[in-house]
Amino acid sequence: MSKLWGGRFTKKTDQLVEVYTASISFDQVLAEEDIQGSLAHVQMLGKCGIIPTEDVDKIIEGLHAVLSKIRRGEVEFSVADEDIHMNIEKLLIEEIGSVGGKLHTGRSRNDQVATDMHLYLRKRVNEFVELLNKLQQALIGQAKQHTETILPGYTHLQRAQPILFAHHLMAYVSMFQRDIERLQDSYKRINTLPLGAGALAGTTFPIDRQFVAEVLGFERIYNNSLDAVSDRDFIIEFLSNASMIMMHLSRLCEELVLWSSNEFNFVELDDAFCTGSSIMPQKKNPDVAELVRGKTGRVYGHLIGLLTLLKSLPLAYNKDMQEDKEGMFDTVNTLQGALQLFAPMIETMTVKKEQMRQAVNEDFSNATDIADYLVNKGLPFRQAHEVIGKTVLYCIQNKKYLLDLELEEFKQFSNLFENDIYETLQPEQVVNARNVFGGTAFNQVLEAITRAEETTQETEQWVEKYKEN
Repeated sequence: MSKLWGGRFTKKTDQLVEVYTASISFDQVLAEEDIQGSLAHVQMLGKCGIIPTEDVDKIIEGLHAVLSKIRRGEVEFSVADEDIHMNIEKLLIEEIGSVGGKLHTGRSRNDQVATDMHLYLRKRVNEFVELLNKLQQALIGQAKQHTETILPGYTHLQRAQPILFAHHLMAYVSMFQRDIERLQDSYKRINTLPLGAGALAGTTFPIDRQFVAEVLGFERIYNNSLDAVSDRDFIIEFLSNASMIMMHLSRLCEELVLWSSNEFNFVELDDAFCTGSSIMPQKKNPDVAELVRGKTGRVYGHLIGLLTLLKSLPLAYNKDMQEDKEGMFDTVNTLQGALQLFAPMIETMTVKKEQMRQAVNEDFSNATDIADYLVNKGLPFRQAHEVIGKTVLYCIQNKKYLLDLELEEFKQFSNLFENDIYETLQPEQVVNARNVFGGTAFNQVLEAITRAEETTQETEQWVEKYKEN
């Protein structure tokens, strides 16, 4: 059968060109979205009297038949038909006859493919908001179990100040909340309809774009036909948001890898999320965390790739833009795989609070509190800082920790030290002294957990609201 666009051509397409230019190997992922858009389009053609009602009914019946065959795996897509749009149109014509050729009235593959990708990403964004919400809930669940578990907080990967483990986990809840909010904000740009823009200039047929938008659940319509077919900002925005999500996941992955090592020994990941060694039988490797960390670069690459693709690209549609899909699809699969694994990996993680507490007892992370102690007794902070620096040096030279010092040893550095210094140095006191909004004090962390639980409920409501689309 000749190409659906082949009337102007006198020679067959070179077979190598067919293979090189075809996108069906990857854009077949859009089959359901393509048919969803076509069903709305043909309803509009009938409503506006552009094609007869009986033809509309045949096309709708035929599209449902084609969709059923695709879902049952009975369809073998053809490279000769280039892309998902032409493949489905050919299948439709085979199903119902030449009337199927009326489906493409008043549209172009340019606005058709853009619509497919809007529909595709709209659904994926909803799914990712839901998955991120589940990850937040897993982190909150662990945090609620460890509101009194203390571990060293780090800067420069050096022990800095003791914090609640719950406080540390809630930092990631905050990161993922920003990711959710970015996805939610991007939804309004994804939820904009390009169909009706034609190839670039609109169409001569009296179409009703608003009707199509309502049928497909789009909240807005592109104002400019050139922009509608050439815009890929919504994909770039998704790839950017996905990159930040992966960056946040990779930071947590790095900590899980460190914490599960013998050198830290703060957590143990469940066997279901680890693998072993082919040669060393004692090994338990945190492969899931490592692979998520590694795949972050893959997602970054797709973002840079699309930005580079669109650099200096003239309006409106160009064949270059066929390259916008594989990176998007791969990012969706990569992010989906990571998020599906992450919540259960966190939920099943064993936290070794005794080892965390031992680490706090064997460091100088309470040194800042001694400086604050001296400040409260009237010593300027800069002088207090110097006093404690010398005290810590003394401890290092004598292989002691601050709580090991006798009061006389403290007093050789400042006469302001009294017996209450030992209470000040207790890890619980150090943690609870940070009783400011957003701090690591016990009551502040409990309030943060309560706020986060309320936010996750709001997110669930958002997901349910937009699942209808």
